[in-house]
Amino acid sequence: MFRSLFRRFKNGEPLLFGVFIAVAAVAVVLITPPGGSPSLATEGWTQTPQGPLGPADRDLLIKVRQAGLWEIPSGQQAQQRAASKRVKEVGMHLMTDHLKLDEEVRALAAKLNVTLPSQASPDQQKWMAQLAAVPAGAEYDLLFADLLRKAHGKVFTVVAAVRAGTRNDLVRTFAQRAVEVVMKHMTLLESTGLVDYSALPEPPVPSPPPPVAAALDTPVRREHA
Repeated sequence: MFRSLFRRFKNGEPLLFGVFIAVAAVAVVLITPPGGSPSLATEGWTQTPQGPLGPADRDLLIKVRQAGLWEIPSGQQAQQRAASKRVKEVGMHLMTDHLKLDEEVRALAAKLNVTLPSQASPDQQKWMAQLAAVPAGAEYDLLFADLLRKAHGKVFTVVAAVRAGTRNDLVRTFAQRAVEVVMKHMTLLESTGLVDYSALPEPPVPSPPPPVAAALDTPVRREHA
């Protein structure tokens, strides 16, 4: 088709050449890979008035929703079963913060046409069962701090990555809020004095610096005359 249009332009049909340029521009947009601005043709991406919405954006909304589905009841439970006053207070903060965040994520998902789950994940359901099975008191406090702190560390990597790279304005604002809430909760859980840091996953091993950076870090030898 492109060759035909170009031939007709050469024969004196400039208007058709304008059509040729327009069609070619659309074709370029549709094959743009996700490294730049994703298009409707890129698998899993949709366009919204606030910018492209991708799989990681939807996953963020789902994970925040699921976090609320187990942290709200767990925070409420801690106020009845914990021995430590501080654990009770932390449970209250987790519950109230996630009630607000859950309202926000449901409103955002409705606006972006993202379907949210109505149940916690299988792992989260297992954690709730563990908490329900231990006796109230000090043993409960330890397990509460352990499970909730590990869970927040996992979800933090998700929300931080989306905050850093999302192309959607609404998701970016929400991810910022989620990062702040997760950071607050990790700090609160650590304030109980019950977190076993040696049991947490180790930070990823840094990748080797590129040659240029390595060269810049090398001290420069100065030759004296």
